[in-house]
Amino acid sequence: MAFRFIHTADLHLDAPLKAIALRDPDLARELGVASRRALSRLIDLCIAEAVSFLLIAGDLWDGTYSSTRTPRFLKQELMRLDAAGIRFFLIRGNHDALARQTGELDLPANTHLFGARAGTAELICNDQPVAIHGLSFREAHAPESLLPRYPAPKPGAFNIGMMHTSLNGSPGHDNYAPSSLADLEAHGYDYWALGHIHRRSEYRGRATIVMPGIPQGRDIGEAGPASVTLVEVADDLSMTVEQRSVALLRFERLVLDCSGIDDWSALLAALEAAIRAAAQAPRDEDHLVLRPVLHGGTPLSWRLRRDLDRLGEEARAMASVSGVWIDKIELHTSDPRAGAGAAGAHLPAELVTTLLTELPQDAALMAALKGAARDLLKDLPPELRDIFGADEEEFSETCRGMLVEGTPMVLAGLTEEEAK
Repeated sequence: MAFRFIHTADLHLDAPLKAIALRDPDLARELGVASRRALSRLIDLCIAEAVSFLLIAGDLWDGTYSSTRTPRFLKQELMRLDAAGIRFFLIRGNHDALARQTGELDLPANTHLFGARAGTAELICNDQPVAIHGLSFREAHAPESLLPRYPAPKPGAFNIGMMHTSLNGSPGHDNYAPSSLADLEAHGYDYWALGHIHRRSEYRGRATIVMPGIPQGRDIGEAGPASVTLVEVADDLSMTVEQRSVALLRFERLVLDCSGIDDWSALLAALEAAIRAAAQAPRDEDHLVLRPVLHGGTPLSWRLRRDLDRLGEEARAMASVSGVWIDKIELHTSDPRAGAGAAGAHLPAELVTTLLTELPQDAALMAALKGAARDLLKDLPPELRDIFGADEEEFSETCRGMLVEGTPMVLAGLTEEEAK
């Protein structure tokens, strides 16, 4: 008889949201429970679909970050699975290797946590033997392939491999336990349940290899729909693979072409229409977090930079009416009339040149900016102090970027009105 299972990874329970907490505390509170809500919905889905087991292929936790209440919350959710007769299999990923929480739990009887040595759990699902092979990270870094450490497939069983891996590498992800699709397929398992890369990918060949992606995005870098994977295995061991959503909210970039718009009111009207349309588009998630991205040639380009704070408040007011959130606004506009110097049209050319080319290189100004940033950091709570970087090099680079991006805003502020 056929059986079903659900595969996911990278829940990152209680992952910190530092930048959002600074910009919008209300949004940060909503996001703060999103990973937990996604887990609860995941358990609901397992029960509703009557699956035989749940696989989480690493990074259930997010390093050392966690509320003291989260381990208890997790155990309560796992006990719901146990009461429904659903098994749970877990491996530790690179973030879990830093986490203390899993070790603090007295795991329910339905739970199997694979250790730092590759192991195999065998079970029977509707008369079909199933062998699940897994290996947890012992340390946060795994520079070499873990595949040679996995056992051979069990004859007569449906074989599943659980691995936390960067595959052959992916932008934005460190290289962990690298492996290739060809090598995974050649190992002889029927299904590979992967984790680590937060974008979904699926390969169907002699083996089905799935990277499910993150089930709940945490910021605009993880925009778009998120999903978990529901797999149904037929009597002949063929598979049907479906994506299901358990996310509480979705991040989306909202691209607005401002080309030809030369009136502030018209631009606000265009932005409002775009936000309204995005809010009304079908989605599975309860909430939508938008980042408007304005681009194109418009005489308003410098005013947009000068009055970015005002534009942000306008966007948040529009979004609240439509029942969505605004993360922040990105500007990629330009003034088609006179290029980068348009805002300085009424200013001496020497002053404009100094501001645009020399000011970002001024050592004294950089030192003053760093001093102001350090003063600000002292006033922030400890959990937000990495906002400028985790070390001196990142701190300096962040300050340098702020100076480069802020210099054109200084120029815009010196211009009393835009050229008509």
